[in-house]
Amino acid sequence: MVSPPDRPPVPRPAPPGRQRCFVDGRSVESTSGEVFTSVDPSTNEVICEVEAAGPAEVDAAVAAARRAFADWSRTPPVERRRILDRAVALLRERNDELAALETLDTGKPVAETTTVDVVTGADVLEFYAGLAPAVAGESLDYPGEGFALVQRRPLGVCAGIGAWNYPLQIALWKSAPALACGNTMVFKPAELTPLTAVSLAEIYREAGLPPGVFNVVHGDARVGRLLTRHPGIDKVSLTGEVTTGRAVMADASTTLKAVTLELGGKSPLLVFPDADLERAAEAAVTHNFFSSGQVCSNATRVFVHAEVHDEVCERIAERTRRLVVGDPFDPATDIGPLISAEHRARVEA
Repeated sequence: MVSPPDRPPVPRPAPPGRQRCFVDGRSVESTSGEVFTSVDPSTNEVICEVEAAGPAEVDAAVAAARRAFADWSRTPPVERRRILDRAVALLRERNDELAALETLDTGKPVAETTTVDVVTGADVLEFYAGLAPAVAGESLDYPGEGFALVQRRPLGVCAGIGAWNYPLQIALWKSAPALACGNTMVFKPAELTPLTAVSLAEIYREAGLPPGVFNVVHGDARVGRLLTRHPGIDKVSLTGEVTTGRAVMADASTTLKAVTLELGGKSPLLVFPDADLERAAEAAVTHNFFSSGQVCSNATRVFVHAEVHDEVCERIAERTRRLVVGDPFDPATDIGPLISAEHRARVEA
């Protein structure tokens, strides 16, 4: 675990104002008339109200992304890299500010959000920005017959649908490769964690990303379905549950959209007699309790060889007893709240 107990508590950020969709480079009021609330998982208090997108906002976001694609796809890759590198610098400059907002939104310990969420998201953006100028085609020789030339071109308008356990990181995971390769995006954050998506959109704008290249629409599965069924979307990328993945794949198939799905899973950890038992026990604890256990790749099944079973179990128990459950804004906290009361009920069922 990553908690640094010698650091003072991090002050809670001031609640942001009413959240709106971000379309064509600016905040827009929703015409749907629907508003939902963002709730602090650690206090159950309302953080702010969020305007849900309706069909008009989704249409506007897709249209803006389509218009922006014409120029962004032809922007020289080196220039795309420069813009995305400026966004990386802004993310790192505002690491603690964004991390505090992520903790407020998710309840994740600030010791994690300051060292993992924003940091790794910026790393991914930097990685794909660096690859932008390297995307090239290839020539294949067919002796005696000729040759084939393969060209790689931007696909079009992508829809990104995020999850609530790593909101900012996932927004960057989805937007970084898409934007670096010359595509545009309409991103829908999870309705439980809507706060940092617009912050990212504002950072992209400040870095010089043209209006319409990255758009944000808020809402629940109904808004996601508007995106996955929209004829103006060329590709859908989802991080979420298996059942949601099936629905997205079915919806996208009606217009033959490309689909990328990162879904839930159960990862096993195998411990054999010749293993380093200290490292094995540490890995078992970290990969079950990190992010309050809310990670799809966590090692939620630990299989230990009979010869070392009791020793490994004792080492795990000893580390577990030292874990601190508490205020996620206290850097000494290892485990914060689950994302919602409904999620807790599912865990306990």
